[in-house]
Amino acid sequence: MRVLLLNILFSSIFTLIAFGQSETGILLPESPQPYPLLKAVASGESTQYSPDPLINYRWESPKASDDLEVYALAPVSVSCDQKMAAVWNAKTLAPIEITAECNLQFDFGRVLAGWLEFESDDFEGEIEMSISEYNQPAVTNWMVKHSKKTTAPVKYGNTYRLELNDQLYEGVRFGWIHIRKLSHPFKIKSVRLVCQAKPANYDGSFSCSDPTLNTIWYTGAYTVRLNFLKDYFGAILMDRGDRYSWTGDAHISQYVSLLAFGNYDFVKNNLIRTADDANGIASYSLYWVQSLIDYYNFTNDKVLFEKYISNACGKLDTAYLLWGKNPNLGFYGWDERLGAGFETPNCEENQLAYKMLSVGTWRAFSEALKCFGSPEIAAKYQGFADEKSREIRSESEWYKSLGVHASADAVNAFIPDNTEQQKIWENAFSDRLDRISYSPFNQYFIVRAMANMNRYSQALATIDDCWGGQIRNGATSTYEVYHPSWNTAQPPNSPPVNMQFGFTSLAHPWSSGATRWLTEEILGIKPVFSGFSSFSFIPHLSAAVSFVEGKVPSPHGIISASFNINSGKGSLEIPRGTTARIGIPKSGRSIQNVKFNNKTISKSAEDGDFLYFENLSEGKYSISVKYKGKPIPEPTEKLEYSCLKKVSEDSVTSGNWLGTYGRNGYLLCDFDGKNMHRTKIPDFAENVDVKCAENFRDWGSGITTMNASDSRALRSDRKDEEKRSIGILNAITTTIEISCRDQSEYKLSLYFTDWKNENLSSVIEVFDLNTKKILMPDYFFSNYHSGKYITLPLHQSVRIRIQRVRGENTSLGGIFFD
Repeated sequence: MRVLLLNILFSSIFTLIAFGQSETGILLPESPQPYPLLKAVASGESTQYSPDPLINYRWESPKASDDLEVYALAPVSVSCDQKMAAVWNAKTLAPIEITAECNLQFDFGRVLAGWLEFESDDFEGEIEMSISEYNQPAVTNWMVKHSKKTTAPVKYGNTYRLELNDQLYEGVRFGWIHIRKLSHPFKIKSVRLVCQAKPANYDGSFSCSDPTLNTIWYTGAYTVRLNFLKDYFGAILMDRGDRYSWTGDAHISQYVSLLAFGNYDFVKNNLIRTADDANGIASYSLYWVQSLIDYYNFTNDKVLFEKYISNACGKLDTAYLLWGKNPNLGFYGWDERLGAGFETPNCEENQLAYKMLSVGTWRAFSEALKCFGSPEIAAKYQGFADEKSREIRSESEWYKSLGVHASADAVNAFIPDNTEQQKIWENAFSDRLDRISYSPFNQYFIVRAMANMNRYSQALATIDDCWGGQIRNGATSTYEVYHPSWNTAQPPNSPPVNMQFGFTSLAHPWSSGATRWLTEEILGIKPVFSGFSSFSFIPHLSAAVSFVEGKVPSPHGIISASFNINSGKGSLEIPRGTTARIGIPKSGRSIQNVKFNNKTISKSAEDGDFLYFENLSEGKYSISVKYKGKPIPEPTEKLEYSCLKKVSEDSVTSGNWLGTYGRNGYLLCDFDGKNMHRTKIPDFAENVDVKCAENFRDWGSGITTMNASDSRALRSDRKDEEKRSIGILNAITTTIEISCRDQSEYKLSLYFTDWKNENLSSVIEVFDLNTKKILMPDYFFSNYHSGKYITLPLHQSVRIRIQRVRGENTSLGGIFFD
């Protein structure tokens, strides 16, 4: 990796770019930059687990008022689609000699916030440039200046820069230079990504015996830092029209920022900025209150907390008034069980989850108020929490109506007792597949609940499924949405599944919750009283994760800790002005003795999992533990789908479906015009309902002028009619709901046509119609210009979700039952 440090030579009109030790500095014509150049120096600790090129760079005294700064990064690899059109030095990747029209792809090794530039002294012709977070030029929502992230560059002297928006930056891992025409051979030099960075030092750290968990921690922290803007927390890197601070999204990223960077003033500013903006989402008001509590617990900033008590009270009083009225929630998450984002946000699961979230927020605010010294207000919200908890639990087996998301919110609100927790586990969490959320944002609350139920080994399995899966998918930043089945369907760094209302971000800090979880649960460091005046060090270790060490910044200084259950050795550094509660993990064994700095200290308490030692004062401690026995092996779980029969494809039959498909029923989409389907409902089905995202639907996609005798067009279902139809459902999302009378097996075939040969690709998701639980791995398909049938063996009522991966739509032409 080569960090290119940019330094302006103010005495000339040139920019000097130092390429690192492998190359000498070169003079380039000036390319104006919007921010000052990087002031940090490489004086900190590095780690192989971080994707951040600035992981070991430190600023002298970073502040919230600091401007963004810029640096440049060279690509780690380059490739060309025309073998003889480009030649370069494989060691330095520069200069690149171009002799013919071609497309060059550059991989910068990780997603960054930046813009693509290169130099050429002698180019004449036509050229375009592209960027993307994945390995094909990106496309996003159409409400932005450049929805297709491909355009001609702006030239500054001999510098060519891709400018896609007024802020310049996009989410970029891959860049392209498309040479459309050239007058003569020429050279490309100094291909670079100019990257922006908000000054912030890595004061927190994490390392354990599992390398994947280490990578997850640093990837989450890096994603949060990537999205720091000058004055606030950004929510995504790619410009798709919603690139501003989302209040609820920031709930997780602000806490990660506190524990990774200790930038209290920046988090404080973002809390103030978002105090009166819930983005029209009911739960985001409550997440803001929880963020205020987190900030207070972390910093002991009594002034800010007191200033916003009335603001928080207003939000919590509103939640109380809305109880039982099924309010408009706006959004709760992208998972199908959460109403699929903005599609049906007021579904029953969301209403239940919002109630549980309300109870949890009332309870947490009450605890913070007690610590602050406002017992009367604290009693009010404790009363709210107790009243509504009793109401919830007054119904027999109340937990049975909860899905995994509402169950997680209930557990995190401490509503169920131990017996009910066990029932909730069996009802909502025991299936490894079912507890995976399509939204990694919501996944954090699920694994947090699992920790509260003392289900650490299963929580680690789910963290591996969600965040570990992203890493194996090629992620260097956390994804906005994700499902593990993506990994088996396509290679790493491929275009992701897009959602009902837009294109998926692969650098979304709302998904960084695993970083917080690993620090709080595996490293085990949390504040006990506000400002870490007292904190706990209770590492949850096992045969699966036997060692951990890390640091957490606090207002009193850096807390540093480590423990190894195999050697029985540990350490803890307690800053001045604070005390610690330590839990020594048993990990299924008995403990014979514990020594701190070679001295025996009497335990304060003991349970089945830990020996506890209270009120350790400031200082450095060496911990020595003598164990008897071996750690208990962790239970194993399988990730299993209930519907795993082989899916088949047919690219031969084309529009001539009669006699091959549809023996039991069919639906010929828009055969006689928009919403005028030809339909025969199969006997085993009570109903077949087809829905499109109407706001994004383009009937026919401009193909109605094509020859209707085209063999790809579906034939009529009437023997006496020679008509063929080119009616297709061109939507970014198409949903098919099939309500069956029984559990009889049947085959569902879906017909797709890429009429204009736009290299469309799509994905099919299959859910249980009633529970919305996923039934089979996501099925990706492409290459359907000639028409293609996808046949799914099924046996129950289902919801089929067809999402685009590449292209503007999904192009469903027909549905057939056999």
